[in-house]
Amino acid sequence: MIDKSGVDPNARADSRAQTCAAGEILVPSCESAAECDKILQTALAGTRISTADALALALHADEETLFATANQIREKFHPDSIVTYVVDRNINYSNICTSVCSFCAFYRKPGDSEGYLLSLDEIHEKVDETIALGGSGTLMQGGLHPDLPLSWYTQMLRSIKERHPDFYLHCFSPTEIHAFKSVTGLDLEQILSQLKDAGLDSIPGGGGEILVDAIRKRRRSSCSTDEWLEVSATAHRLSIPTTATMMIGLGEETWMRAEHLQRIRDLQDQTGGFISFIPWTFQPDNTALGRKIPNRVPPREYSRWLAVSRIFLDNIENLQVSWLTVGLEEGRLGLRRGANDLGSVMIEENVISVAGADHKATEVMLRETIEQAGFRPGLRNAGYRRLPDRPVPISTGKESD
Repeated sequence: MIDKSGVDPNARADSRAQTCAAGEILVPSCESAAECDKILQTALAGTRISTADALALALHADEETLFATANQIREKFHPDSIVTYVVDRNINYSNICTSVCSFCAFYRKPGDSEGYLLSLDEIHEKVDETIALGGSGTLMQGGLHPDLPLSWYTQMLRSIKERHPDFYLHCFSPTEIHAFKSVTGLDLEQILSQLKDAGLDSIPGGGGEILVDAIRKRRRSSCSTDEWLEVSATAHRLSIPTTATMMIGLGEETWMRAEHLQRIRDLQDQTGGFISFIPWTFQPDNTALGRKIPNRVPPREYSRWLAVSRIFLDNIENLQVSWLTVGLEEGRLGLRRGANDLGSVMIEENVISVAGADHKATEVMLRETIEQAGFRPGLRNAGYRRLPDRPVPISTGKESD
Protein backbone atom coordinates (compact mmCIF):
# COMPACT_ATOMS: atom_id res chain seq x y z
CA MET A 1 0.00 0.00 0.00
CA ILE A 2 1.27 3.47 -0.88
CA ASP A 3 0.62 6.24 1.65
CA LYS A 4 -0.43 9.80 0.83
CA SER A 5 3.15 10.88 0.18
CA GLY A 6 3.61 8.17 -2.44
CA VAL A 7 6.06 6.33 -0.16
CA ASP A 8 5.75 2.58 0.23
CA PRO A 9 6.32 1.96 3.97
CA ASN A 10 7.78 -1.45 3.16
CA ALA A 11 10.32 0.21 0.87
CA ARG A 12 11.57 2.60 3.50
CA ALA A 13 15.21 1.90 4.17
CA ASP A 14 16.66 1.85 7.67
CA SER A 15 16.57 5.59 8.37
CA ARG A 16 19.96 5.50 10.02
CA ALA A 17 21.62 3.12 7.59
CA GLN A 18 23.98 5.75 6.23
CA THR A 19 24.36 7.99 9.26
CA CYS A 20 27.47 8.24 11.31
CA ALA A 21 28.38 6.19 14.34
CA ALA A 22 27.85 7.74 17.76
CA GLY A 23 30.24 10.60 18.39
CA GLU A 24 31.22 10.96 14.74
CA ILE A 25 30.30 13.70 12.31
CA LEU A 26 27.78 12.82 9.62
CA VAL A 27 29.18 12.91 6.09
CA PRO A 28 27.24 13.13 2.82
CA SER A 29 26.54 9.86 1.05
CA CYS A 30 27.96 11.25 -2.21
CA GLU A 31 29.69 14.34 -3.56
CA SER A 32 28.49 14.72 -7.14
CA ALA A 33 25.33 16.01 -8.78
CA ALA A 34 25.10 12.81 -10.84
CA GLU A 35 25.01 10.66 -7.72
CA CYS A 36 22.50 13.04 -6.17
CA ASP A 37 20.26 12.57 -9.21
CA LYS A 38 20.06 8.87 -8.31
CA ILE A 39 19.02 9.76 -4.76
CA LEU A 40 16.33 12.08 -6.10
CA GLN A 41 15.03 9.38 -8.44
CA THR A 42 14.92 6.99 -5.50
CA ALA A 43 12.96 9.47 -3.39
CA LEU A 44 10.54 10.19 -6.23
CA ALA A 45 9.96 6.45 -6.65
CA GLY A 46 8.83 6.26 -3.03
CA THR A 47 11.87 4.93 -1.19
CA ARG A 48 12.96 6.71 1.95
CA ILE A 49 16.34 8.46 1.79
CA SER A 50 18.90 8.48 4.58
CA THR A 51 20.23 11.37 6.62
CA ALA A 52 23.51 11.17 4.72
CA ASP A 53 21.53 11.36 1.48
CA ALA A 54 19.74 14.49 2.72
CA LEU A 55 23.07 16.13 3.48
CA ALA A 56 24.40 15.19 0.05
CA LEU A 57 21.36 16.72 -1.64
CA ALA A 58 21.68 19.95 0.29
CA LEU A 59 25.34 20.29 -0.60
CA HIS A 60 25.74 18.78 -4.07
CA ALA A 61 22.44 18.25 -5.93
CA ASP A 62 21.76 20.13 -9.14
CA GLU A 63 19.54 22.97 -8.03
CA GLU A 64 16.96 22.75 -10.78
CA THR A 65 16.58 18.98 -10.32
CA LEU A 66 16.42 19.32 -6.52
CA PHE A 67 13.66 21.92 -6.68
CA ALA A 68 11.72 20.01 -9.33
CA THR A 69 11.80 16.81 -7.27
CA ALA A 70 10.63 18.59 -4.15
CA ASN A 71 7.81 20.13 -6.16
CA GLN A 72 6.74 16.73 -7.50
CA ILE A 73 6.69 15.27 -3.99
CA ARG A 74 4.62 18.23 -2.83
CA GLU A 75 2.16 17.42 -5.60
CA LYS A 76 1.85 13.85 -4.28
CA PHE A 77 0.88 15.20 -0.87
CA HIS A 78 -1.31 18.01 -2.25
CA PRO A 79 -2.69 17.25 -5.71
CA ASP A 80 -5.46 19.86 -5.45
CA SER A 81 -3.21 22.84 -6.38
CA ILE A 82 -4.24 24.71 -3.23
CA VAL A 83 -1.68 26.55 -1.10
CA THR A 84 -2.90 27.33 2.38
CA TYR A 85 -2.44 30.32 4.68
CA VAL A 86 -3.83 31.45 8.03
CA VAL A 87 -5.03 34.73 9.46
CA ASP A 88 -4.08 34.84 13.11
CA ARG A 89 -2.13 36.84 15.66
CA ASN A 90 1.01 36.12 17.64
CA ILE A 91 0.16 37.10 21.20
CA ASN A 92 3.32 37.25 23.28
CA TYR A 93 1.95 37.31 26.81
CA SER A 94 5.29 38.04 28.49
CA ASN A 95 8.92 38.72 27.59
CA ILE A 96 10.22 37.82 31.05
CA CYS A 97 12.48 34.79 30.64
CA THR A 98 14.91 32.79 32.75
CA SER A 99 16.63 31.27 29.73
CA VAL A 100 19.59 32.99 28.11
CA CYS A 101 19.47 32.49 24.33
CA SER A 102 22.13 34.27 22.33
CA PHE A 103 19.91 34.41 19.23
CA CYS A 104 16.96 36.15 20.94
CA ALA A 105 16.28 39.89 20.99
CA PHE A 106 12.87 39.56 22.67
CA TYR A 107 13.57 38.26 26.18
CA ARG A 108 14.17 40.29 29.34
CA LYS A 109 15.56 38.85 32.55
CA PRO A 110 13.34 38.81 35.64
CA GLY A 111 13.49 42.25 37.28
CA ASP A 112 14.36 44.08 34.06
CA SER A 113 12.51 47.38 33.77
CA GLU A 114 11.48 46.47 30.20
CA GLY A 115 9.89 43.18 31.24
CA TYR A 116 6.13 42.88 30.91
CA LEU A 117 3.22 40.51 31.54
CA LEU A 118 -0.08 41.07 29.75
CA SER A 119 -3.21 41.10 31.86
CA LEU A 120 -6.15 38.86 30.98
CA ASP A 121 -8.05 41.97 29.91
CA GLU A 122 -5.24 42.89 27.51
CA ILE A 123 -5.18 39.37 26.09
CA HIS A 124 -8.96 39.38 25.65
CA GLU A 125 -8.73 42.71 23.87
CA LYS A 126 -6.18 41.27 21.43
CA VAL A 127 -8.35 38.21 20.84
CA ASP A 128 -11.45 40.32 20.22
CA GLU A 129 -9.53 42.49 17.78
CA THR A 130 -8.16 39.43 15.99
CA ILE A 131 -11.67 38.09 15.43
CA ALA A 132 -12.82 41.50 14.22
CA LEU A 133 -9.97 41.43 11.68
CA GLY A 134 -11.05 38.05 10.34
CA GLY A 135 -8.60 35.94 12.36
CA SER A 136 -9.34 32.35 13.36
CA GLY A 137 -6.99 31.96 16.31
CA THR A 138 -3.74 32.86 17.98
CA LEU A 139 -0.21 31.57 18.18
CA MET A 140 0.57 32.43 21.80
CA GLN A 141 4.07 32.23 23.21
CA GLY A 142 6.13 33.99 25.84
CA GLY A 143 9.33 33.86 27.79
CA LEU A 144 10.07 31.22 30.42
CA HIS A 145 8.41 33.09 33.28
CA PRO A 146 9.70 31.95 36.69
CA ASP A 147 6.64 32.81 38.80
CA LEU A 148 3.41 32.12 36.93
CA PRO A 149 1.50 29.10 38.27
CA LEU A 150 -0.11 26.67 35.85
CA SER A 151 -3.48 28.04 36.91
CA TRP A 152 -2.60 31.37 35.26
CA TYR A 153 -2.29 29.62 31.90
CA THR A 154 -5.33 27.36 32.31
CA GLN A 155 -7.55 30.22 33.48
CA MET A 156 -6.41 32.30 30.54
CA LEU A 157 -7.13 29.52 28.02
CA ARG A 158 -10.48 28.72 29.59
CA SER A 159 -11.55 32.35 29.66
CA ILE A 160 -10.84 32.72 25.92
CA LYS A 161 -12.75 29.56 25.04
CA GLU A 162 -15.70 30.65 27.17
CA ARG A 163 -15.93 33.88 25.20
CA HIS A 164 -15.05 32.41 21.79
CA PRO A 165 -15.47 28.60 21.68
CA ASP A 166 -14.26 28.31 18.05
CA PHE A 167 -11.18 30.49 18.49
CA TYR A 168 -8.15 28.26 17.84
CA LEU A 169 -5.51 28.19 20.58
CA HIS A 170 -2.08 27.23 19.22
CA CYS A 171 -0.05 27.98 22.33
CA PHE A 172 3.15 27.42 24.35
CA SER A 173 6.26 26.00 22.71
CA PRO A 174 7.94 22.83 24.02
CA THR A 175 10.56 25.00 25.72
CA GLU A 176 7.84 26.83 27.67
CA ILE A 177 6.08 23.62 28.63
CA HIS A 178 9.38 22.09 29.72
CA ALA A 179 9.91 25.13 31.95
CA PHE A 180 6.46 24.66 33.49
CA LYS A 181 7.82 21.48 35.09
CA SER A 182 10.28 23.32 37.32
CA VAL A 183 7.75 26.01 38.22
CA THR A 184 4.86 23.65 39.02
CA GLY A 185 6.56 20.44 40.16
CA LEU A 186 4.22 18.49 37.86
CA ASP A 187 5.21 16.04 35.15
CA LEU A 188 4.64 16.68 31.47
CA GLU A 189 1.53 14.53 31.18
CA GLN A 190 -0.13 16.34 34.08
CA ILE A 191 0.77 19.75 32.67
CA LEU A 192 -0.35 18.99 29.13
CA SER A 193 -3.56 17.29 30.27
CA GLN A 194 -4.55 20.36 32.28
CA LEU A 195 -3.75 22.69 29.39
CA LYS A 196 -5.76 20.54 26.99
CA ASP A 197 -8.71 20.41 29.36
CA ALA A 198 -8.58 24.22 29.57
CA GLY A 199 -8.85 24.60 25.80
CA LEU A 200 -5.39 24.17 24.27
CA ASP A 201 -5.82 22.98 20.67
CA SER A 202 -2.22 22.48 19.53
CA ILE A 203 1.38 23.43 20.29
CA PRO A 204 3.74 25.49 18.09
CA GLY A 205 7.19 24.13 17.39
CA GLY A 206 9.15 27.09 18.71
CA GLY A 207 12.42 26.49 20.52
CA GLY A 208 13.45 23.71 18.17
CA GLU A 209 16.26 25.71 16.51
CA ILE A 210 18.77 22.91 15.81
CA LEU A 211 18.11 19.63 17.62
CA VAL A 212 21.77 18.77 18.11
CA ASP A 213 23.14 19.51 21.57
CA ALA A 214 26.66 20.19 20.28
CA ILE A 215 25.35 23.54 18.95
CA ARG A 216 22.20 23.84 21.04
CA LYS A 217 24.04 24.08 24.36
CA ARG A 218 26.16 26.91 22.95
CA ARG A 219 23.09 28.95 21.99
CA ARG A 220 20.60 28.47 24.83
CA SER A 221 20.76 27.71 28.55
CA SER A 222 17.67 25.50 28.82
CA CYS A 223 15.79 22.63 27.15
CA SER A 224 18.03 20.05 25.52
CA THR A 225 17.25 18.19 22.32
CA ASP A 226 15.81 15.19 24.15
CA GLU A 227 13.76 17.43 26.44
CA TRP A 228 12.24 19.31 23.49
CA LEU A 229 11.38 16.04 21.77
CA GLU A 230 9.96 14.59 24.99
CA VAL A 231 7.45 17.44 25.27
CA SER A 232 6.38 16.91 21.66
CA ALA A 233 6.08 13.14 22.10
CA THR A 234 4.03 13.51 25.28
CA ALA A 235 1.71 15.97 23.58
CA HIS A 236 1.22 13.56 20.69
CA ARG A 237 0.37 10.70 23.07
CA LEU A 238 -2.34 12.95 24.54
CA SER A 239 -3.69 13.68 21.03
CA ILE A 240 -2.38 17.25 21.06
CA PRO A 241 -0.94 17.99 17.60
CA THR A 242 2.20 20.07 17.28
CA THR A 243 4.30 21.69 14.60
CA ALA A 244 8.06 21.37 14.23
CA THR A 245 10.56 24.03 13.20
CA MET A 246 14.21 24.42 12.27
CA MET A 247 16.15 27.66 12.51
CA ILE A 248 19.27 27.70 10.36
CA GLY A 249 22.15 30.18 10.42
CA LEU A 250 23.13 29.83 14.10
CA GLY A 251 26.69 28.85 13.28
CA GLU A 252 25.78 25.17 13.07
CA GLU A 253 27.53 22.72 10.76
CA THR A 254 25.45 21.62 7.79
CA TRP A 255 25.41 18.01 9.01
CA MET A 256 23.57 19.24 12.12
CA ARG A 257 20.69 20.41 9.96
CA ALA A 258 20.39 16.95 8.47
CA GLU A 259 20.53 15.40 11.94
CA HIS A 260 17.78 17.80 13.06
CA LEU A 261 15.56 16.54 10.23
CA GLN A 262 16.34 12.97 11.27
CA ARG A 263 15.26 13.57 14.88
CA ILE A 264 11.98 15.05 13.68
CA ARG A 265 11.32 12.21 11.24
CA ASP A 266 12.14 9.56 13.82
CA LEU A 267 9.65 10.99 16.31
CA GLN A 268 7.01 11.37 13.61
CA ASP A 269 7.44 7.68 12.78
CA GLN A 270 6.62 6.89 16.40
CA THR A 271 3.75 9.30 17.05
CA GLY A 272 2.42 10.86 13.82
CA GLY A 273 1.69 14.04 15.78
CA PHE A 274 3.56 16.69 13.77
CA ILE A 275 1.11 18.48 11.47
CA SER A 276 3.65 20.75 9.79
CA PHE A 277 7.35 21.54 9.46
CA ILE A 278 8.58 25.14 9.20
CA PRO A 279 12.24 25.93 8.44
CA TRP A 280 13.27 29.55 8.86
CA THR A 281 16.43 31.63 9.18
CA PHE A 282 18.19 33.27 12.11
CA GLN A 283 17.59 37.02 12.32
CA PRO A 284 20.70 38.63 13.86
CA ASP A 285 19.67 42.22 14.63
CA ASN A 286 19.78 43.24 18.30
CA THR A 287 20.99 39.81 19.42
CA ALA A 288 24.20 38.78 21.17
CA LEU A 289 24.86 36.13 18.53
CA GLY A 290 24.38 38.71 15.80
CA ARG A 291 27.65 40.37 16.82
CA LYS A 292 29.43 37.13 15.85
CA ILE A 293 27.16 36.14 12.95
CA PRO A 294 25.85 39.37 11.41
CA ASN A 295 24.92 37.92 8.02
CA ARG A 296 21.68 36.14 7.20
CA VAL A 297 21.49 32.80 5.43
CA PRO A 298 21.42 33.44 1.65
CA PRO A 299 18.01 32.83 0.04
CA ARG A 300 19.28 30.05 -2.24
CA GLU A 301 20.74 28.17 0.70
CA TYR A 302 17.43 28.44 2.50
CA SER A 303 15.61 27.19 -0.60
CA ARG A 304 17.87 24.14 -0.86
CA TRP A 305 17.09 23.14 2.71
CA LEU A 306 13.41 23.82 2.18
CA ALA A 307 13.46 21.41 -0.75
CA VAL A 308 15.48 18.82 1.16
CA SER A 309 13.00 19.05 4.02
CA ARG A 310 10.13 18.17 1.67
CA ILE A 311 12.02 15.24 0.20
CA PHE A 312 13.31 13.87 3.51
CA LEU A 313 10.23 14.36 5.73
CA ASP A 314 8.10 11.83 3.92
CA ASN A 315 5.82 11.42 6.94
CA ILE A 316 4.83 15.07 7.55
CA GLU A 317 2.06 16.33 5.31
CA ASN A 318 2.60 20.08 5.42
CA LEU A 319 5.69 22.20 4.74
CA GLN A 320 5.56 25.95 5.33
CA VAL A 321 7.88 28.49 3.73
CA SER A 322 8.86 31.34 6.06
CA TRP A 323 8.04 34.53 4.18
CA LEU A 324 8.53 36.45 7.43
CA THR A 325 12.27 35.72 7.46
CA VAL A 326 13.05 35.39 3.73
CA GLY A 327 10.47 37.74 2.17
CA LEU A 328 7.40 37.28 -0.01
CA GLU A 329 9.33 36.81 -3.25
CA GLU A 330 11.32 33.92 -1.78
CA GLY A 331 8.07 32.69 -0.28
CA ARG A 332 6.54 32.60 -3.76
CA LEU A 333 9.51 30.68 -5.13
CA GLY A 334 9.36 28.28 -2.19
CA LEU A 335 5.87 27.21 -3.24
CA ARG A 336 7.48 25.57 -6.27
CA ARG A 337 10.33 24.13 -4.19
CA GLY A 338 8.35 21.88 -1.88
CA ALA A 339 6.23 24.14 0.32
CA ASN A 340 2.43 23.91 0.28
CA ASP A 341 1.76 26.58 2.92
CA LEU A 342 2.60 30.27 3.14
CA GLY A 343 2.01 30.70 6.86
CA SER A 344 0.29 33.54 8.63
CA VAL A 345 -0.70 37.11 7.85
CA MET A 346 0.56 37.79 11.39
CA ILE A 347 -1.67 40.57 12.62
CA GLU A 348 0.93 40.99 15.36
CA GLU A 349 4.42 39.53 15.88
CA ASN A 350 6.97 40.65 18.49
CA VAL A 351 9.75 38.06 18.69
CA ILE A 352 11.38 37.72 15.27
CA SER A 353 10.55 41.27 14.19
CA VAL A 354 12.75 42.81 16.89
CA ALA A 355 15.64 40.72 15.54
CA GLY A 356 15.27 42.27 12.10
CA ALA A 357 12.55 40.30 10.31
CA ASP A 358 10.90 43.38 8.87
CA HIS A 359 8.90 41.77 6.05
CA LYS A 360 5.20 42.68 6.16
CA ALA A 361 2.16 41.22 4.43
CA THR A 362 -1.59 41.63 4.28
CA GLU A 363 -4.06 38.88 3.50
CA VAL A 364 -4.42 40.23 -0.03
CA MET A 365 -0.64 40.12 -0.46
CA LEU A 366 -0.48 36.48 0.67
CA ARG A 367 -3.31 35.49 -1.65
CA GLU A 368 -1.69 37.30 -4.58
CA THR A 369 1.65 35.63 -3.84
CA ILE A 370 -0.04 32.22 -3.92
CA GLU A 371 -1.82 33.02 -7.17
CA GLN A 372 1.37 34.35 -8.77
CA ALA A 373 2.98 30.99 -8.01
CA GLY A 374 0.20 29.28 -9.95
CA PHE A 375 -1.95 28.01 -7.06
CA ARG A 376 -5.34 28.71 -5.52
CA PRO A 377 -5.33 30.23 -2.00
CA GLY A 378 -6.92 28.16 0.74
CA LEU A 379 -7.77 29.59 4.15
CA ARG A 380 -6.97 27.38 7.17
CA ASN A 381 -6.61 27.59 10.93
CA ALA A 382 -3.42 26.97 12.91
CA GLY A 383 -4.29 23.28 13.12
CA TYR A 384 -4.18 23.05 9.31
CA ARG A 385 -7.92 22.49 9.06
CA ARG A 386 -9.32 24.10 5.93
CA LEU A 387 -11.79 26.91 6.53
CA PRO A 388 -14.51 28.16 4.19
CA ASP A 389 -13.28 30.92 1.94
CA ARG A 390 -14.72 34.36 2.57
CA PRO A 391 -14.27 37.91 1.35
CA VAL A 392 -11.03 39.44 2.64
CA PRO A 393 -11.87 41.92 5.42
CA ILE A 394 -10.80 45.43 4.50
CA SER A 395 -8.82 45.68 7.73
CA THR A 396 -6.57 42.70 6.84
CA GLY A 397 -6.53 43.32 3.11
CA LYS A 398 -4.87 46.74 3.12
CA GLU A 399 -1.63 48.09 4.44
CA SER A 400 -2.07 49.78 7.79
CA ASP A 401 -1.24 53.46 8.07
